[in-house]
Amino acid sequence: MIRRWRRAYRGSRLGTRLALGLGVLSLVVFAVVGTALTAYMREYLERQLADQMKLVQVVQSKDAAAHGTVERKPYYGWYTAVYDVSGGSADLRTPAEVPADSRALTALAQTMARSDRDLTRTVRIGGHGPYLLRACEVEPGVVLVSAAPLGDVEDTVEQLITVQVVVFGLALAALVVFGRRMLRRGLKPLSDMAGTAHGIASHDLTESAARLPLRADGRDGGQEVAELRTAFNTMLEHIDASLAVRAEAERRLRRFVADASHELRTPLMSVRGYADLFQYAAADAPGERERHLARLRAEAARMGVLLDDLLLLARLDADEVEAPLRWEETDLTELVRQAAEAFRAARPGRPLTVTAGPEEVRLRLDPQRIRQVLDNLLANAAVHTPPGTEVSVTVSATPGAARVSVADTGPGVPAADRDRIFDRFYRVDKARSRDRGGSGLGLSVAAALVRAHGGTIELGGEPGATVFTVTLPAHRCPVNDDRRPMAGDR
Repeated sequence: MIRRWRRAYRGSRLGTRLALGLGVLSLVVFAVVGTALTAYMREYLERQLADQMKLVQVVQSKDAAAHGTVERKPYYGWYTAVYDVSGGSADLRTPAEVPADSRALTALAQTMARSDRDLTRTVRIGGHGPYLLRACEVEPGVVLVSAAPLGDVEDTVEQLITVQVVVFGLALAALVVFGRRMLRRGLKPLSDMAGTAHGIASHDLTESAARLPLRADGRDGGQEVAELRTAFNTMLEHIDASLAVRAEAERRLRRFVADASHELRTPLMSVRGYADLFQYAAADAPGERERHLARLRAEAARMGVLLDDLLLLARLDADEVEAPLRWEETDLTELVRQAAEAFRAARPGRPLTVTAGPEEVRLRLDPQRIRQVLDNLLANAAVHTPPGTEVSVTVSATPGAARVSVADTGPGVPAADRDRIFDRFYRVDKARSRDRGGSGLGLSVAAALVRAHGGTIELGGEPGATVFTVTLPAHRCPVNDDRRPMAGDR
């Protein structure tokens, strides 16, 4: 039975548990208060009766001293006896008003013979119920014992107990009923949060664009519930942000896979097409065969560059313990001049201006990777601007960093494309030829390499101009000085 009650209690709701606990606590309090009140009332009534008996015995003692016994009739139900006490024995003087079983009165008289003060005792006399006995000395060797019934006191105490049980029972019932309603109202915010949690549990979080529009609202419940509601909503905001990041990552991953597949499919189809031409059509024409072989090598080289860039980005994203950089003390100005010379050699008709101070700008960096960043930015400026557009490179240094700015006076980058300009495979001109515009990885590779150096790359400029600014820290301790060749090294 106890186990069943325990299981039922554990399976009940929090409001029911609190109401039951409040009821049990109230029952204990009522029991303690009722017991103390009853004990106090009994003691008070018995003390009042003892005081009354003391007053009565004053008169009875005079009567006993004058006549040897108490001739005045006692109150109804009272008993009076006079004893001669000597040598530890007590002899009843007659006539006397005593019950049939007077042993309790005789024993009190014997005790009074050895006491120097009045005695009071509560006893139960057979056939008569409880009595209050009081003994006092009339004269040496003579003791007066009076007995007053406690029936009225017992009746009063029983009525008091009955009233207490009824009143406390009604108060307990009202406390449980109304307390449960108040608790249910106070716990309603928790129930609302539980409903919100169930709504979240039924929400499909497998969708890439999954969001949690549910929130725990309301102002009731007190400070503790308000703190819990705030923590709950903060958790939901965090989950929302995590889901948004996951959805964006999945979207970008799908777009990346699609773009990578498309970019790889084009050179693969070209390789297969030229291989078929070489096999079926160009076997007897040496000139055609050489041309097809040159195209095969060009497409293979293009595909190799694309794969090298993807592998480099993957290693940079993985944040490997062995950083894919080879650190050296290098003059950044000299790297810019080398990149500018290569740019002029490849594009003799494109004006390029380099602005740098006479002093060296020496940094701890990977010269090959920073050169790759500069080449990508210059190639981007050449590809995205009309022929003859001026391109400029500026090198500057501050106590904490060095900056390289690559600017052109072309049409600029539309505002709608600025946030995605460093995304992989992203092109501002969707219809641009791949042979002319590349794979869309140049700026992504540049941004990843700059971040690997602890720097930043930013897009600036206004319509009619484009400025890419690379900022590299002046001091940076490399994690590893590994000299192994990396993907993309040629």
